[in-house]
Amino acid sequence: MKEVALYIHIPFCKQKCLYCDFPSFAGIEEHMLHYAVALAKEINSIKNKKIKTIFIGGGTPTYLSLEGWRIIKESIDALDTRGDLEFTVEGNPGTFTTEILELFKKMGVNRLSIGLQAFQDSLLKSLGRIHTIEDFKQSFEMARKLGFNNINVDLMFGLPCQTFEQWQETLKNVTELNPEHLSCYSLIVEEGTPFFKRFEGGTLKLPDEEIDRAMYHETIVYLREKGYLQYEISNFAKDKMACRHNLVYWEMEEYIGCGSASHSYIDGFRYRNEENVEAYMEKINVHGSAIVEKVKNSTKDDMEEFMFMGLRKTIGISKSQFQKRFKIDIHSVYEVVISKYTSCGLMVENDDNIFLTHEGIEVSNIIMAEFLLP
Repeated sequence: MKEVALYIHIPFCKQKCLYCDFPSFAGIEEHMLHYAVALAKEINSIKNKKIKTIFIGGGTPTYLSLEGWRIIKESIDALDTRGDLEFTVEGNPGTFTTEILELFKKMGVNRLSIGLQAFQDSLLKSLGRIHTIEDFKQSFEMARKLGFNNINVDLMFGLPCQTFEQWQETLKNVTELNPEHLSCYSLIVEEGTPFFKRFEGGTLKLPDEEIDRAMYHETIVYLREKGYLQYEISNFAKDKMACRHNLVYWEMEEYIGCGSASHSYIDGFRYRNEENVEAYMEKINVHGSAIVEKVKNSTKDDMEEFMFMGLRKTIGISKSQFQKRFKIDIHSVYEVVISKYTSCGLMVENDDNIFLTHEGIEVSNIIMAEFLLP
């Protein structure tokens, strides 16, 4: 039986953050229960697959009502899962309750991802976050008390008006709580967000590129000192605590997405679900499927994605995996770009791996673009 990863999307938020361009929505709470019912139907339609990881993201999954969670729990309980299943749920401070966490435990959730972003209330407020540092500490302690021993904390640097010292303070305070995993992203101002409008209008004061780079460098060095291994451009984990679900994406393995706006990659096809929540529910209820696009990846697409995704990992890509997958030697496809970047020290090639150096990671977007095939 085929083993796949499962992503489940919960699109509800109490309030949209000012930088967020994810398919999530505030003010549509009246749809929560109907959505849970439609989502459960979609999960029930997964057949003949063994699930090796589950990741429930959003939106803010912990904002979904308890009743909604009970409906979804039934369909998840019926799945054929691996004995060592990694089961993550994302949540935001201020939306965790003992009841929800206890229900998660019963569902088999064994990993939490908490969206903190910064350790200063003033910065949280300027991002449009609904929580305070105090809310975060309470949520974290509540999760620990209930026995969650694998917790990720999401952080962001390069924020408007953020100083280098504030970022250092964030790293210090978060590592003192000793989470097993940290995701540290540089803010990207996405089109269609309130931040983008302000950026266009010249009123969004971002740290300059040098400070942003210094923040990233500090992240790598400081977290290494604290026992966190960088295994991907933005992800750091204690020994053996890397997120297995995310590795599925970076290693181009197969996954199924359930819920509005979710994506799947199965049998060489990429699928995408309807993004509009009401339209998603109608499509599931009437047709039993909400897929709005299905594209067969070409070998060229697969090769490009294999390189893009794989080079995000600090161990990079495996040449033997490339050979096995595409029945061709990697050098016959990418000789020029590989020798270009290995010769200038931005990339390293050893017996089986090709990976970016620290300097390479800093300009990874430029390098990745050269792996596009004509």
